[in-house]
This record gives sequence, structure tokens and C-alpha cells, in this order.
Amino acid sequence: MAEGRVSPNWLQGLAVRPGERTQLERRDSTQKPPDLKRKEAGPAMAEAVADLDRLQYLLYADASASLLIVLQGLDAAGKDGTIRHVLSGMNPQGVRVTPFKQPTPDEAAHDFLWRAHRAAPARGEVAIFNRSHYEDVLVVRVHELVPEAVWRERYDRINEFEALLAANGTRILKFFLHLSPEEQLRRFEKRLQDPARQWKISEADYTERAFWDAYLEAYEEAITRTSTRHAPWFVIPSDRKWVRNLAVAQIISLTLEEMGLKTPPVRVDLADIRHRYHKAVKAAT
Repeated sequence: MAEGRVSPNWLQGLAVRPGERTQLERRDSTQKPPDLKRKEAGPAMAEAVADLDRLQYLLYADASASLLIVLQGLDAAGKDGTIRHVLSGMNPQGVRVTPFKQPTPDEAAHDFLWRAHRAAPARGEVAIFNRSHYEDVLVVRVHELVPEAVWRERYDRINEFEALLAANGTRILKFFLHLSPEEQLRRFEKRLQDPARQWKISEADYTERAFWDAYLEAYEEAITRTSTRHAPWFVIPSDRKWVRNLAVAQIISLTLEEMGLKTPPVRVDLADIRHRYHKAVKAAT
């Protein structure tokens, strides 16, 4: 293993195996890689971002596959921060970020997966869902916005949707950013004290804390029911931002490496192109 990289075995331990019951209370949101010191995190993160830049270029050039990254987590878990720090090195031309907020009237008039399918990546693209189609088995369950029979049936529809994407060449990575209630409260306090970030805090952030256990129960069932071989869930310890960022970055990097991406073969006569180039240079001088 290269110096400064997180052990693949530790990263794999963050995955939820298909059929495995998710028990979030048994997963430590404060844990960190045993083989990496805090002072090594900065250089390791810079290397990971550079790797993602290189690999995204290959994904774009290869144009035979795509990558979907799903970010879920309770308020202040770091979805925005992960996008900003982990994916900052990628070329914006090949990346689309879609935030899944309260459905618009047009979105609400369609089936619950309609807006997710519209945002799915084309071949060669990376799509990032900031929240996602999983809101329709999380928020709607916790706040009883639809009958249980409706949201419970959606697990199967989600699995079918993700299987369809995978069959079309989309690799799917789903990250639950696991945060403790104590750390969430500390981050709320920092937002209150920082004038540049006060806009991010609202009364709803505090009222939603009353539903903490209900949300964890909803997440546990959703992850258990939908972590599959082609669309795995990873529970990312997120109390330490550097651990969160590095784990997500290296899981994405390892996944792209596994895809065997290559630049396409040259389809022109290079000798002829060189001849034309030298002819143009001569004419210009």
C-alpha cells in the first residue's frame, strides 16, 4: 500500500454487504484509519484529488461507462463539504451535481423516480446526487407524508432503477455520512458564530433533531434493503471531516481504477496529421 493511503481493508469495512442488517449504533462515527496519522491527511487528500482528476479524464475519454455518486446524511453531516473538497479537482464539463430538495409541482406530478432518472449520468459523465431518490423512503416515512404501504413498496422500485442504470454501464456508489448528534450540535453552533455561514442554519435544523431516532431507523432499513453488489452503500464516519473526505475520495478512486478505463484508440492517420502540421507551420513562417 502506498504511503499516505488508507488501507483498502479499512475502506471495505465501511461497506454494507448485500443482505447485511445495518446497525448504525454499532458503527463509530468518530473512527479513523488505524494506519494514517492526521498530519498525513493533507498530502494524502491532495494525492487523492489528483487521482480523481486523472481518472475522470479517462472516464470522459473512454465514454463507455458513467459514475453515479449518492450522498445522504442528516443535517450538517457534510454533503456540501464533501462535494467541495473531494470533487474539486474534477473537470466541471464532465460532472453534474443535482440537489434533491422538496419536489417542485412538476416533479410531484410524476412518479417519485422521475427526477432521479432525468439526472442520471450519460456515458462519460459523473453525476452527484446531493440527497437523492432516497428522500422518498426517508423524509416521507419520518413525517408520514405518504402511507406506509406506499413508501415501503419503493425499496423494490429503487433497486430496479439502480439495476437498470448498472445494466447500462453506470457504476453506483452510495455514501451515508454518519454523524453523531453531539457533533451535529457543535457544527450548528459554529454556523451560528460565523456570519458567513449563518444563512445555512434554520429553525428546521433544530426541530428535525427531535426525529433523530426515527431518521436513523429509516436509514437503517433503507440501507439494508438497497445495498447491492452493483449499488453498494458505504457508512462513512463523518465526525472528523478529514476522515470523511479522504474515505470518500479513495473509495471513488479505487472504483474508477477497477473500471479499467482507457483513452480511445487513435482513428486518424497520424503521419498525415504530422505532415499537415509541418506544412501549416512552414506556411505560417
